Amino acid sequence: MTDKSNEESFNRKAAKLKRSRKHAGTVSDESLAGDALDTAIFAPEARKGQARHRKLAAFTSSTTRAAALMLIAAIIALLVANTGGYEGFLAFWETEFGFVFGQWEATMSLGEIINDIFMAVFFLLVGLDIKYEMTVGELTDVRAALLPIMGAVGGVCMPIVIYVVCNLGSPDTIHGWGVPTATDIAFAIGIMALLGNRVPNGVRVFLSTLAVADDIIAILIIAIFYGQSPNFAWLAAVALVTLILVALNRGHVFSLVPYIIVGLVLWFCVFMSGVHSTIAGVILAFTIPTRSRVNLPGFFDWSDKRMQSARSTFEPGKPVIAQKDYLDTVHSLSYVAHEVTPPATRLEHALFPWVYFLILPLFALTNADVSFISGDMGALFGNSAMYGVFFGLLFGKPIGILLMSFILVKLKLAQLPANCNWMHMAGAGILGGVGFTMAIFVANLAFANPADITAAKVGILSASTIAGVLGYLFLAIQAKRAKQEGVVFISTKDSPDFAPTIDAEAARESAKLLESIESTEDRRQLEFAMRQGSGVSEVKVVVPETKE
Repeated sequence: MTDKSNEESFNRKAAKLKRSRKHAGTVSDESLAGDALDTAIFAPEARKGQARHRKLAAFTSSTTRAAALMLIAAIIALLVANTGGYEGFLAFWETEFGFVFGQWEATMSLGEIINDIFMAVFFLLVGLDIKYEMTVGELTDVRAALLPIMGAVGGVCMPIVIYVVCNLGSPDTIHGWGVPTATDIAFAIGIMALLGNRVPNGVRVFLSTLAVADDIIAILIIAIFYGQSPNFAWLAAVALVTLILVALNRGHVFSLVPYIIVGLVLWFCVFMSGVHSTIAGVILAFTIPTRSRVNLPGFFDWSDKRMQSARSTFEPGKPVIAQKDYLDTVHSLSYVAHEVTPPATRLEHALFPWVYFLILPLFALTNADVSFISGDMGALFGNSAMYGVFFGLLFGKPIGILLMSFILVKLKLAQLPANCNWMHMAGAGILGGVGFTMAIFVANLAFANPADITAAKVGILSASTIAGVLGYLFLAIQAKRAKQEGVVFISTKDSPDFAPTIDAEAARESAKLLESIESTEDRRQLEFAMRQGSGVSEVKVVVPETKE
């Protein structure tokens, strides 16, 4: 391709982007990029509603806002826990729900519903993210993913060592070594997102991939070390139900309904087996198909023919509801177009707003309640679990991540992500110490003594807060330098709407910056990168108007 054709191709992309924003009207700044529908295609009376829907969709796909909501929920829990209303607060979460038939009853408290049922949905989403990364994402090429994978291993091992050292003389708390091993991906990526495109995409990819690998290890730790004594009869039932799910996958069943129904049975079997019930979400995720049921090469010709048929059968002056042939045609087109998207992708996009804007804030509200007014402060600050968790997260995580990364780079087994330096890596490593959701979840499983759980939560919340601030400052220093130079890092992901939701926010920010590029050379670089395919590429460009 010649330079002239490169520039013309880039101009076509930019013009298309401008047209889509112009048509979107008042929602242009918040609209979803890529293949999202333009508001102008809807009837005039429906455009305001569609605009509100798209604003809501953009709002609930933001990891930054999700992290902020979880933080607000945690602060509310902390405030309530240190007021006179704490007993009523606890009583509310102990409210029982369920079914009673004579002598038989099946009830759970509201807190148990959140921790055992809602969090299983969270783990389902985690499992879908892991499957995506292992199928087409950063974990497909083990060599390319070696740096974040081994960084995750270092970020798990070092906190364990620190925790065990702090608790060698305390047999009652040493079992909590798994608490400081997990990174909270929502908070970590949300904090990094505050810096926008002044941080290289490679840092974001490194941290998100590390968090996914970290989640895999955390899931194994929970399943192996923090379950109850297993009931082998129920474990056999878990195996049987899992085989049914695998059979559905192998039998090319692409409807999500059978998987959800069988998944509910799987959850019950896991719950009864003694293994923590949230593991059911991960098992279910790995059986959801990632393929499309539609023959994609033939879809384009078929859809063109259906569009021509719809155009020929449509009668402009006649009410749509009375046009049977037209409705049959567009219904089939709508159904097949919907089925183009793989079931795993549809489910991931459907779950994301519910998990990050409802389930995780509820979890924070019910589990971040650390009370200082009713406890023995001397006993709290004398509890070795708190120090093991605190130092494990704040120091163990970044030391393990950076040390393992440094060794791999020096041995030339891996290299730093593009446009990244060790200050970027240090910031990402420190953000790895933001434990919160997963750490609190493991703490609830690891300890039976409420005093130990409270001590662990104090360590988690304090370490996560400090790690979040320090990690942000480390990356902000580099972002400030980039801003002074007028440098931004533009991701080349063409269709963020079909990427994992957690990555889509950065891609949308990149789309907004496309129109800012004036340099012909930068345009050529970007066009070349766009033609490379996968979307993990980025271009470092100078945007003159951002200079101070």
